[in-house]
Amino acid sequence: MKLVTFVANGKQLVGALEGEEVVVLDIADMRSLFALGTPVQVYAEKLKTSQRYPLASVQLKAPIIPKKFFHTAGNYAEHAQEGDRANWVAAIKPWIVFFQNVDAIIGPDAPVIYPEHLTKQLDYELELSIVIAKPGKHISVEEAKDYIGGYVIFNDITARDIQRREMQSANFCFSKSIDTFCPVGPWIVTADEIPDPYNLDLELRVNGEKRQISNTSHMSVTIPQIISKFSPAGYSAGDIISTGTVSGVAAFSADPEAWFLKPGDLIEAQIEKIGVLRNRVISWKEAYGVDAPPFVGF
Repeated sequence: MKLVTFVANGKQLVGALEGEEVVVLDIADMRSLFALGTPVQVYAEKLKTSQRYPLASVQLKAPIIPKKFFHTAGNYAEHAQEGDRANWVAAIKPWIVFFQNVDAIIGPDAPVIYPEHLTKQLDYELELSIVIAKPGKHISVEEAKDYIGGYVIFNDITARDIQRREMQSANFCFSKSIDTFCPVGPWIVTADEIPDPYNLDLELRVNGEKRQISNTSHMSVTIPQIISKFSPAGYSAGDIISTGTVSGVAAFSADPEAWFLKPGDLIEAQIEKIGVLRNRVISWKEAYGVDAPPFVGF
């Protein structure tokens, strides 16, 4: 089942996709749906109403705003290897984790606003992410599979020049947490529809040009291992865990300046069996009607 949050006739609703239609679910928001219990698709089926909208007529929003967004990184060796080749500030190793800023989340077709006064090196990172099915803590690897409620696409927008300075102190967060830097969507695909998440093609395009091409089979750790590793922090139903990006980011390319994102660029982040998350980069002036402040960096 594909679960969406959308706006129709000025009202934000939760729904399930059926072909080219969205069936409205009788629930206030997506987190409330996940809080009902597992498996989420069973509860969603019971909450279907007779109200339907053509998918083309609605505005999709980020499918869920989680209570917590566990941002994990370093889980693809190929990304670490390209970082080494580019002589990045620090080695990229598994088990990197920090909390993403949930206020930075945007949905499909929403603009990524380029903060031109803060960064000159805007990058992309395609990631498969997990929606946690139920509350839990201190979860074993064997138990962790029961906590996978669904899958969603995440594009980890990053200001590389800010990140580079942050990493000199062996820490980074702000470079990935600026307003609109967290596109998520276009919908949540429930776990039953993807029984094998380790054979999904990944592809990110900028203006139609393929930049990141890989497969989830290249992940060096498993999803249950990730869930178990960070479970002492405690999960709420509907929390999101990212699983790291693959090779092909702009910062580690042969010509980073040519590949960094610019206003007007269209980013398409695609994962097999989930869909395509599209977002356009816009300038500060297009977003706010005034020129960006003078460049100050960070």
